[in-house]
Amino acid sequence: MALFSEKTFPAILIAVGLVVAGWSVGEGLKSFRQADRFLTIKGLAEQDVKSDFAIWILSFRRAANNYDEVRRQLTDDREAVVSFLLSQGFSLADIERRPLQITDLLARDFGQQDVAFRYTGQAAVTVRSMDVDAVAKAATSIDPLIQQGVQMSQEGPMGGSPRYLLRGFNDIKPVLLEQAVRNAAEQAQKFAADAGAHLGDLRRANQGSIQILDDDGGDGYSSGQTIGKRLRVVSTFVYSLD
Repeated sequence: MALFSEKTFPAILIAVGLVVAGWSVGEGLKSFRQADRFLTIKGLAEQDVKSDFAIWILSFRRAANNYDEVRRQLTDDREAVVSFLLSQGFSLADIERRPLQITDLLARDFGQQDVAFRYTGQAAVTVRSMDVDAVAKAATSIDPLIQQGVQMSQEGPMGGSPRYLLRGFNDIKPVLLEQAVRNAAEQAQKFAADAGAHLGDLRRANQGSIQILDDDGGDGYSSGQTIGKRLRVVSTFVYSLD
C-alpha cells in the first residue's frame, strides 16, 4: 500500500510550503526589527565670531578726450587714495597700487562712435589688513577723497565695500564639531528615553556641512559684508538602540 495517495500528496506539499513561507516571513520580520533599531540624528553647533581679515578695493574712474589727461588724473587720484589710507593708519605693506586701465572708445570694433569722451580709464588701490576695525572706520570716512575730486566707483570687481573674511576658521572648527557631537548625544539620549529604549553605541558619523554666515540674520553663506560672522556646523550621527 502506498504511503501517500495521489489525492493526499498535493495537500502535503501545500502544507509544507505554508510552513516554509511562515518561517521566511518570521525571519524577515525579525531582521526588519533588528535593522530598524538604529537612530539617525543631527547635531547642531553655532558660534558668533569676528572676522580677522579684510580686503578693500578702492576703485576710481576718469574720462576725457586726451589720453595723457586721463592718465595724469588717474595717477594723481591713485596717490591721493594712498595718502588717505596712510592717514588712516595703514602701512605701505597693507596697500597695493593696481595698474591703470585706459580705453580708447573710438578704437573699438563695436559700440557707438559719437561718444562724449574718447578715453575712459579706471584704477584701484587694494587694502589687505588684519585690522578689520580700521578698515571699517576708513570705509565710512572717504569724504575727503570725494572733496578732492576723486571719482570713486562702487561697481564691478574693482570697487565696492570692504569684504570681511575669517581666516582662522580651522582653529575654531574642532570646538564646533565637539559641540555638535555633544548636542547629538543629548538629543539621542532623550529620544531613546522617550521611546523606552536604551541608547547603544555610535555606529556612524558624518561631519556634514560647515557654514560661515553673516550675523545679519540671513541663512545664506557669508557675502563678506559684515564683520561679525556666525559659524554653523550640522553633523549626522547614527546610534544603535538596544
